[in-house]
Amino acid sequence: MNMQDTFKNRVVVVTGGANGIGKCIADEFRTGGAHVYVIDKQDGDHFVGDISDKIVLENFVAEILKNHKEVHFIVNNALPLMKGIDDCSYEEFMYALGVGVAAPFYLVKLLTPHLAQGASIVNISSSRDRMSQPQTESYTAAKGGIHALTHALAVSLAGRARVNSISPGWIDTAYTVYRGADALQQPVGRVGNPMDIANMVLFLCSDKAGFITGENICIDGGMTKQMIYHADNGWELKV
Repeated sequence: MNMQDTFKNRVVVVTGGANGIGKCIADEFRTGGAHVYVIDKQDGDHFVGDISDKIVLENFVAEILKNHKEVHFIVNNALPLMKGIDDCSYEEFMYALGVGVAAPFYLVKLLTPHLAQGASIVNISSSRDRMSQPQTESYTAAKGGIHALTHALAVSLAGRARVNSISPGWIDTAYTVYRGADALQQPVGRVGNPMDIANMVLFLCSDKAGFITGENICIDGGMTKQMIYHADNGWELKV
């Protein structure tokens, strides 16, 4: 797609956009000529704040609306805390849900009256919304929550915005090229990188995705489609 035509002068909001996948997404929109507003806890040339705090979100939205009357795209990308049932406190669990579910809900709520015609919202979930490793409850619950929030918002915002989610698998934000088992366990034969996610975000925000809403797209190199049994196809469980 011609990004200059698709995103020029569009207003884009990205949470957790200082590093990794979020930074890649923000940079790609900037390349297309968009006005990009990033919020992140890390210091930098963006709005600095913790999105679990509703006052921070309200101030962030006020900053955007000082400069623009409408918003075209929202990307809820900020990363929730990952801790497991053995070590995660109640407060930490609630913080993970605050960052991963409540903040995306409230940000969209604040910006709904200002959504441009043809607006698109993309929520970044995780392949952990459908599978787990031990001791990941706070992160997994948050990612499952934003997955479900996506189709609820798609119905509520019908005619105002399309809402979809992406579930990344293993994405190496340093663009490390892996060899051997780490790569080959994915059916595509490699570990993912941030551009694999950014490309889908751009597609979902374009008119080419105009008939897609309420959908979740898992980008994991096919990993979650692979059946794994002990002693089958080279897999072995060691206990």
